[in-house]
Amino acid sequence: GGSAFGLDAAGGVQSGLRAAGRGFAVGSVRVPIVPQAILMDLLNGGAKDWGLHAPYRELGYEAYRNAAKGAFPLGTVGAGTGATTANFKGGLGSASAVSSAGHTIAAIVAVNAMGSVVVGDGPQFWAAAFEEGQEFGGLGQPSHVNAEDRAMRIKGLRLTATTIGAVVTDCTLSKAQLHRLSLSAHDGLARAVLPAHLPSDGDTMFAASTGKRESNGAADLMELCHLATLVTARAIARGVYEAVALPYPDALPAWRDRWG
Repeated sequence: GGSAFGLDAAGGVQSGLRAAGRGFAVGSVRVPIVPQAILMDLLNGGAKDWGLHAPYRELGYEAYRNAAKGAFPLGTVGAGTGATTANFKGGLGSASAVSSAGHTIAAIVAVNAMGSVVVGDGPQFWAAAFEEGQEFGGLGQPSHVNAEDRAMRIKGLRLTATTIGAVVTDCTLSKAQLHRLSLSAHDGLARAVLPAHLPSDGDTMFAASTGKRESNGAADLMELCHLATLVTARAIARGVYEAVALPYPDALPAWRDRWG
């Protein structure tokens, strides 16, 4: 979060990695490389008078320290705190899957979209076809989608938005293969948000591999690209489903305020 001020967060992560002795070797020095994207979420009602330095470096370091703790909350937390969509509060979402070869792939997305993640005014999600169990309500798809349901719902012509996220797998993939994985994640975004990838959207998806499991070839990449689409769409719906409204006047309502 934090618009351009949030770029300080990478410095906090970098500090944690450096303290752990991790990074790209430059002679006798290790330099941690931390890719980053930020949300355009400054107009969310919260106070921004933080003094000379924005708090995002410390928030980034705290996030780095918490990353090893395993399970984490979703919704109005972390990068999802100030996130919004066209009609409901946005949030942080996550979902995972396991391929037929046993490779795990997971997505984490901060949903701050220009468009809407629900059909019409809700309650069903555009991503309903990909839901596992009842992770975002188990409401399924509407029996019929009409022209009004498909009508464009956006935050406004003068506003900007950014949905950012990452897909990560334990399958060993090359940089070019990971690029394909990130493109498939964008497909998932387009299946969960309508409209998606508008000129005012700064949508960005990263892809990474832990390299813990060997790839068996092209078949693995094909299936992982397919699963990247599914887990991204699910993560986006979950981010909105789990969100709660911010405690500020005129704050955008949460999905659960109306349908929960």
